[in-house]
Amino acid sequence: MSLRHLKAIGGIAIVASLALGTVACSSDSTSSSDTTAKAKASTTMAMKSETIVQIASGNADFSTLVGALKTAGLVDTLSGKGPFTVFAPSNEAFAKLPAGTLASLTTAQLTSILTYHVVAGEVLAKDVKPGKVKTVNGEELTINVNGGKVTITDAKGNTVNVVKTDIVGSNGVIHVIDGVLMP
Repeated sequence: MSLRHLKAIGGIAIVASLALGTVACSSDSTSSSDTTAKAKASTTMAMKSETIVQIASGNADFSTLVGALKTAGLVDTLSGKGPFTVFAPSNEAFAKLPAGTLASLTTAQLTSILTYHVVAGEVLAKDVKPGKVKTVNGEELTINVNGGKVTITDAKGNTVNVVKTDIVGSNGVIHVIDGVLMP
């Protein structure tokens, strides 16, 4: 299966983004608490009635992961009750992978990678604490917080940045990351 094939597959993703122009939140703690509170409230109001899957399917910036989720058969899982915390890579994040990586994955490997981006429970940005966290696939990620910036280190020692936070759906929350985590 090629990257082009994954991008062409319709469906729902483990990843999501902001509904275009609706919300702009980030993990940057330098903004005033008033502005942050208003943005988070706006996120909750704008997205709360949609599941993580519905939010994800509404944004073309995540078509690679949307296709991957459908291919892995994880649509129903992320449409479920939850709650889930999803660390969601964008198409740009997938493009950073070495050429041919996605095409070489088996369905089991793809499922493992995708579920490595999901944590049981809903963790909002204000509640993030540094340390290890167990993912749905059973392996751990390391959360780092430094000066209001949140990064995540995977099992292979790669570190990604959390670039947008608190996209709240009816069954959990999405935090957008700038890389793909590898178990």
